[in-house]
Amino acid sequence: MCRMALTFLAGALAATALFAQPPPYPSKTVRIVVPFAAGGPADLYARAIGEKLQTTLGQAFVIEDKPGGGSIVGTDQVAKSAADGYTLLMMSNTHTVNESLITEKPFVLLRDFVAVAPVNYSDLVMVVHPSVPAESLQSFIALAKSQPGRLNYASSGPGTPYHMAGELFKAMAGVDIVHVPYKGSSGARTDILGGQVQMMFDAITTMAPNVRAGKLKALATTGQRRSAVLAEVPTLSEAGVPGYEAVIWLGVMAPAGTPRSVIDKLNSEITRIVNAPETKASWARQGAISMSMSPDEFTRFVRDDIDKWARIVKISGAKPDQ
Repeated sequence: MCRMALTFLAGALAATALFAQPPPYPSKTVRIVVPFAAGGPADLYARAIGEKLQTTLGQAFVIEDKPGGGSIVGTDQVAKSAADGYTLLMMSNTHTVNESLITEKPFVLLRDFVAVAPVNYSDLVMVVHPSVPAESLQSFIALAKSQPGRLNYASSGPGTPYHMAGELFKAMAGVDIVHVPYKGSSGARTDILGGQVQMMFDAITTMAPNVRAGKLKALATTGQRRSAVLAEVPTLSEAGVPGYEAVIWLGVMAPAGTPRSVIDKLNSEITRIVNAPETKASWARQGAISMSMSPDEFTRFVRDDIDKWARIVKISGAKPDQ
């Protein structure tokens, strides 16, 4: 073969290899599936993250709320999606709880997903309807003990942080309160505001305005220290349930097999967003604290959280249908 032909062939092969390379990520719309109802923390912060990613990466990030089955429906949809970075999951510690609470699932979290980045965490607040004759945590515990099985508490569904906060409270305070699961947090909030249920644990980020407006009474918060958003409200630990702690945290995962280059790019961008001074200040005013980790660190965090909640599920005796 002559030199000219060889040169032409080499050029053709190089051009073919160039055209065969995938375009830089992202090159089309990215979906972030939120397996919870609209209006809750996962939905709100997914939209905040998606808006920033859209600005910096130049492609649309569309938020899709897919509630149902205590997060199972939407999560399974992402698990079955292509592992190309164009379908992401906004997850929470509902997912780490469900690994031990709901064993019959169509997916296993750390088998079928890869950790991308954490987003934030926030304390919960224990609220009661104004009609409940209790002005403090201790008086509520006394009321519950005097009427076993008569009081109830709402949650956004089995395995959610609100459900597990209630089950942990029952176990540690020694009270018998009936769990009323809803298909999403919006329904639970509507009914506690209307007095159909007596008590609820909810994220401070979404419930504080109702407390300030006098629509609900806040008896305690669930963190190790008092929340700056509701500084006048004691923690459960200081108000009568020593050692109690429960939070809600959020993060992003992708289907297993998603290229590491995509994971690293998303992690870098999300970390930059959550650590931006304006983001941290804005979220702190709402009661949320930014979290940042590498993909490997977040994987270990998720694994440790699965182990922690497995112990709590066992201690509390919580069941998926309670």
